[in-house]
Amino acid sequence: MSHFPDTSFLCALYRTQFNSSKADAFMVGLLGPLRVSSLLLLEFRQSVRLQIRLYNHDRTQGFPQNEGLQMLRDIQIDLNAGILSVLPVDWADVHQRAESLSGAHTLDGGHRLADILHVATALHLGAGAFLTLDMNQKKLAEVEGLVVPI
Repeated sequence: MSHFPDTSFLCALYRTQFNSSKADAFMVGLLGPLRVSSLLLLEFRQSVRLQIRLYNHDRTQGFPQNEGLQMLRDIQIDLNAGILSVLPVDWADVHQRAESLSGAHTLDGGHRLADILHVATALHLGAGAFLTLDMNQKKLAEVEGLVVPI
């Protein structure tokens, strides 16, 4: 079964969090590379940079620059090593699927655009499973027929 992750999963892989053990355990058993999209990588990198900025302005928020920069280096190392694989995506198709998901689920579920786009991308790529640690996004993925194994 092919898997597609969201940003919460990547964050748990590249920064120690309360749920990192779940993401790490999944990766140990994964055969082959973890498929990602350019959008997922962009959101991950943007989130890391924003957390650095937040920390620089208020030490009670975000995380330090050295930690964030290490996360960015680590994900690039995994991309270069083939642990992560960026797949080509037909963004027009993803946007069409996302519009349909938004219309069907946002009023009741309160989903963010990025979450809808990641689920739409997983569906577009034919993934059977969706890797998320976000409970609201898990609900969206499951109602759309994706298995959420963690």
